Amino acid sequence: MGVFVASFLAATVVPFSSEAVLFGYLKLHPGNAVLAVALATAGNTAGGMTTYLIGRLVPEKQPDSKALRWLQRYGAPATLFAWLPIVGDALCVAAGWLRVNWLAALACMAAGRLARYLVVVWIS
Repeated sequence: MGVFVASFLAATVVPFSSEAVLFGYLKLHPGNAVLAVALATAGNTAGGMTTYLIGRLVPEKQPDSKALRWLQRYGAPATLFAWLPIVGDALCVAAGWLRVNWLAALACMAAGRLARYLVVVWIS
C-alpha cells in the first residue's frame, strides 16, 4: 500500500521520486515485483488523473503554454509522457483543460507509467 500512496503523491503535489520508492521496495521484496509495479502504476496514474481533473476545473481563459500547444497537436497520446519531471504535471493539467477524452488519457498515462516502472524493475 505504501508504494501506491507514494506513487500517487509523487504524481500530484509532493515533489519526490516514486521510482526511488519502487526501487527500494524491490530491493527489500524482490519476489513482489508484479504487485509492486501494479500498485505503483495504479497510484501514479490515479495521481495523474487527479491533476487532469484539476485541469478540467481551470476556467477556459488560460494563457497559452508549450504543453497546451503540444497536447493540442498530439492529443491523448501525448500523455504517454505525463510521467516526465516538470512537464508531466503540465501535460496532465493541459489534457484536462483541453477536455481530452479522459479514457484515452487514462490509458496513455497508465501505459507510459507502466513502461517507466518496468524499466525500474529491469534495473533493480
